[in-house]
Amino acid sequence: MGTGVNEFQGLIPILIIGLIVIAIIVILTFIPVALWISALAAGVKVGIFTLIGMRLRRVVPSRVINPLIKAHKAGVEVTTNQLESHYLAGGNVDRVVNALIAAQRANINLSFERGAAIDLAGRDVLEAVQMSVNPKVIETPFISGIAMDGIEVKAKARITVRANIDRLVGGAGEDTIIARVGEGVVSTIGSSNTHSKVLENPDSISHNVLNRGLDSGTAFEILSIDIADVDIGKNIGAMLQTDQAEADKNIAQAKAEERRAMAVAQEQEMVARVEEMRAKVVEAEADVPLALAEALRSGNMGVMDYMNYKNINADTDMRGSIGKISDDSDQE
Repeated sequence: MGTGVNEFQGLIPILIIGLIVIAIIVILTFIPVALWISALAAGVKVGIFTLIGMRLRRVVPSRVINPLIKAHKAGVEVTTNQLESHYLAGGNVDRVVNALIAAQRANINLSFERGAAIDLAGRDVLEAVQMSVNPKVIETPFISGIAMDGIEVKAKARITVRANIDRLVGGAGEDTIIARVGEGVVSTIGSSNTHSKVLENPDSISHNVLNRGLDSGTAFEILSIDIADVDIGKNIGAMLQTDQAEADKNIAQAKAEERRAMAVAQEQEMVARVEEMRAKVVEAEADVPLALAEALRSGNMGVMDYMNYKNINADTDMRGSIGKISDDSDQE
């Protein structure tokens, strides 16, 4: 019994040491002592309780302290509260600090509030600062316009832009720049009397477009617009005239067909009227024998008169037969 108690008493120091080690590991895991030492070594005054408060606020201390050290070494004045608040708002702290350092090196006036606002707006603030120093070239696709002589002209432009830091929040993007330049190119080509003038002076397109102030309301400042390529397209004017002539021909054919149909209908109507008149003649001829019989009964016509009437009819029929035989002989 005594031996067991002695063994247990011998294990107590080992257990205490183990608990102490576990407690130290937990404390070092929860409290970033190494990060605190790094900050002190870099000359950044950060309290250990500040780091503990970050843990309690579910802020990753390294995401705030490392950019703070970087800013301090670069001479950029930012505070822990500013960086922590931007992190809690969902921003990229490291990218904002890098942008502030790049802006300071390039002598660009960029405050932390402005950089944080640009970052929270969804734009890459570091890329914007770099674009302010090194302008970006935006190349448009072929833009088609039609000169006054009806010839299609296709032009491709290269737009050199620089980021406007003050208008990055709420300013329009690259698509708006391309659309406005395309509109200006089409307008300039359309106002040219001939396509040859556009080919002779392609720089007139860039001058006219550049003078329009197309960068207003955008996040960029247009430095230059250069025409990279100009090509000749289709003869749109001739194609339109051909289509118009084809349409006029179809209209004329339709009207001619309409007149032909009306003429055919009128001809058929005349044929019907002729048949109608013949029917009336036959009907009238049928009344002649009745009229003769009535004249004989009433004494208005004698037998000799009737005979003379028959002789005249026979003479008329004989002359008609002779005339028909003569016509047939002439045709042969």
